[in-house]
Amino acid sequence: MAIAIAIASGKGGTGKTTIAANLAVAMAKFGKKVAVLDADIAMANLELIMGLEGKPITLNDVLAGRANIKDAIYEGPEGVLVIPAGISLEKFKKANPEKLEEVLKAIHDLVEILIIDCPAGIGKETLIAISSADGVVVVVNPEISSISDALKVIAITRRLGTEILGAIVNRVSNESTELSVKAIETILEVPVIGVVPEDPHVRKAAAFGTPLVILYPDSPAAQAIMEIAAKLIGAKYEAKIKKKKDTFISRFLKGLFGGR
Repeated sequence: MAIAIAIASGKGGTGKTTIAANLAVAMAKFGKKVAVLDADIAMANLELIMGLEGKPITLNDVLAGRANIKDAIYEGPEGVLVIPAGISLEKFKKANPEKLEEVLKAIHDLVEILIIDCPAGIGKETLIAISSADGVVVVVNPEISSISDALKVIAITRRLGTEILGAIVNRVSNESTELSVKAIETILEVPVIGVVPEDPHVRKAAAFGTPLVILYPDSPAAQAIMEIAAKLIGAKYEAKIKKKKDTFISRFLKGLFGGR
């Protein structure tokens, strides 16, 4: 039976779907049998990141009672099973979110780990996904508005009785205006299980429809996601850290002050 992990966020734009998709692929790289489901039936885009857009049968067809869940499962990168929600507005209108819990139960026996990409906020689909999951990971950006909205997700998760595995701080650029990891842990009262830096490779990978951890495995963001995936499944992983090349000015200063 699968361990279900819901990836949630308080607001849109945190990079939650990118994290969900790449965590699924990263876990598969560690040898786990993984499925990832797009529970954001209104604003679905998981299939775009996984390179599976335009599939004929999607989760929305299943929720509308027009298809079996097994017909909406596709093999994606690294053998990850992908259940896209579909981007058709017509199909979305006919989908019944109440059937989502039933769908999630049907997938449990197919894999070891089920990653659920929740809609942002605390709408019906998110509540169903969180209540059906074994654990929740909250994706935040290091800014007060993101943290404030995440508090609502954490509060509702606790009320539903689902374990909070921790928070992932995404798109960190180390600007002076950003909240520190310590501050975020203090405000949210949950551990930060990983920090993913702002990385131009993320956008490039999305444009190619290929997960970051496959297309740019040595990029800073991919390395951070691999570390988080390893932590969640109890695997060992040592990130490859590239040394920054010295600029002319830094070399000059080192020579002048002896590298002090």
